[in-house]
Amino acid sequence: MLTLDAAAVRDATPWNELIEAIAELLGGGTANAPQREIHDVGLPDGGTGSLLVMPAWLDAELLGVKAVTYFPSNAGTDLPTISAGYLLFDGRNGQLSATLDGDELTLRRTAAVSALAADRLARPDARRLLVMGTGNLAPNMALAHAAVRDFETVEVWGRRPQRAAAMAQRLVEHGLPARPADTLDKAVGRADVISCATGATSPLVPGDLVRSGTHIDLVGAFRADMREADDEAVRRATLFVDTLDGALGAGDLAQPLDAGVISAGDIAADLASLAALRHPGRTSDSEITLFKSVGFALSDLAAARLVHRRIATGSAGAPDADASR
Repeated sequence: MLTLDAAAVRDATPWNELIEAIAELLGGGTANAPQREIHDVGLPDGGTGSLLVMPAWLDAELLGVKAVTYFPSNAGTDLPTISAGYLLFDGRNGQLSATLDGDELTLRRTAAVSALAADRLARPDARRLLVMGTGNLAPNMALAHAAVRDFETVEVWGRRPQRAAAMAQRLVEHGLPARPADTLDKAVGRADVISCATGATSPLVPGDLVRSGTHIDLVGAFRADMREADDEAVRRATLFVDTLDGALGAGDLAQPLDAGVISAGDIAADLASLAALRHPGRTSDSEITLFKSVGFALSDLAAARLVHRRIATGSAGAPDADASR
């Protein structure tokens, strides 16, 4: 059995290959994934966290399951708010094949899912990217989006300007033309692609400032009490989701649904339809598109499958012997 740490997972999931692996699995239509389970967990500070369980499988090939914890009380500390582990089983005999660092797997596949959607939904000439958030996911979002578009500017906004500046510098070191945003409203107004990876519980993206032709990518808010874009942004946009059942339960869509701003019939397509080209995606340069992602098990399985294949064939660095028991 292999034990694959964060570095092994990262090395085995180059952006373009990972994006293609997710598109391939979704387009094939043969994988299985029940709706994920979310359980409330009491926290020492009296607040509430979450435990998510996400299984998926390809008959006679692979089975995988990811367990994720969300502890918002860790915000502002040295501990991440989200932690995860992934188990990969042989679909032919049921034996455990590998354990993967679930945090890195989640970061990589989440960013790749957004990049896949943006590849279908953002304007081909999109040149200005705004990334909102400065946590572990945010730089991955910038790098993944840059794998499908050549951006002239990448702006970073966060509630703490020092962290936004530090993240922008990290992205510069990765070769991106990044800089911290001066103000959020101005950055929203000039962006072609807005990618949000925050833990916000009230809207950050003001829909009246979003320009025609912008693509909005909402990733951070996965619970009904979380929100990254306001009603006006949702009302103006053509709406797309990673999975219908999951996305409709997240605040960015659940709240405007409850308020009557939109209906379930306003969802144009899910990611599988976009990946398989059953839906054309963007239909005009002036259209505002919005992709709501909450995470889904098939993207985890696609990423784990790619990692396992590359390690098995030697096309990615093999883990150290001490880590491969």
